[in-house]
Amino acid sequence: MTNTLLTQATIEAALSSYQDPYLNTDLVSYGAVQKIDIQGAKVTIDIHLPYPSDFLKGGTEEILKVMVGNVEGVENVDINISWEVSAHKSQNTVEAISKVKNIIAVASGKGGVGKSTTSVNLAISLAKDGAKVGLLDADIYGPSQGLLMGIAQGTRPATIDNKWFVPIEAHGVKTMSMAYLTTDDTPMVWRGPMVSGALMQILTQTAWGELDYLIIDMPPGTGDIQLTLSQKFPVAGSVIVTTPQDIALLDAKKGIEMFRKVNIPVLGIVENMSIHICSNCGHAEHIFGENGGQKIADQYDTQLLGSLPLSKFIREQSDAGVPVVVEQENSDVALMYRNLARTVAVALAKRTANDQQIPNISISDD
Repeated sequence: MTNTLLTQATIEAALSSYQDPYLNTDLVSYGAVQKIDIQGAKVTIDIHLPYPSDFLKGGTEEILKVMVGNVEGVENVDINISWEVSAHKSQNTVEAISKVKNIIAVASGKGGVGKSTTSVNLAISLAKDGAKVGLLDADIYGPSQGLLMGIAQGTRPATIDNKWFVPIEAHGVKTMSMAYLTTDDTPMVWRGPMVSGALMQILTQTAWGELDYLIIDMPPGTGDIQLTLSQKFPVAGSVIVTTPQDIALLDAKKGIEMFRKVNIPVLGIVENMSIHICSNCGHAEHIFGENGGQKIADQYDTQLLGSLPLSKFIREQSDAGVPVVVEQENSDVALMYRNLARTVAVALAKRTANDQQIPNISISDD
């Protein structure tokens, strides 16, 4: 006998008790529930998420099956979760790179804060969740992505018709770096215009193919490359990497202000080296200060995307060219990066229409 109380509202109420850990709301309120089909005692639900979810969706489906299965009158539950990364418009009107949905700039105000390591693990984490990801090393003077990704020294990209570079794939990510075009013993003794020209060339003449995200590992500072990128390419958002000490936070503020001036949204702050845990005794200590990233996030009305430890393990794996999310993907540190990647993806997905509107400028004689 069919339970007449089994309605869409009843099923939605059950679904509403589940809070998505990255959307920070329930799936019904967010609008992720696309279809609820009730056939007698059988319920079929289609859910569509806005961020890469290959790794999580199986577990989420099982949780929701239990929740809906506990509703009186339900005997069979079928949950289908899909996801898609949408292309987000940038604030400028420049033409997008063909087939690249979103460009995310990973930047820092100063060097030595772990920006490149963060970029690598962010890109690989997104790829592990099912996204199509590219990684561009925009540090023309000091490219490091080749080493961090484990690309053998001397590896050169293939070309298509002597016009397009074929990105070198590693760990599921398409990569391009000036390190692939020079040797370790060749310093880039170039002036600003030459550096900007090199960035434009490797960015626009690389056959990226279809990408959900192109992560750009920016050089430190607020110079020519940052301006070129913001003016010439449709950057959907930026991520600022810092450490907790005052001097790094001061430079991080400059980075945020720079992106604001060129109308690139700051998706949030990553606080690197936030805490050190002694490998011998387990004592935890905030060597470089505490809560600096959160304070900046609050000051600039953005969010702290994640805090990462000062870890010998991260350094050793980076030097070995085997990022932690590859070598020990279930370790605590790897899971921190995976969580960071999903948080970045959702921060981009949740940008409102108002954030994407280009302001109108009127000119009058007044």
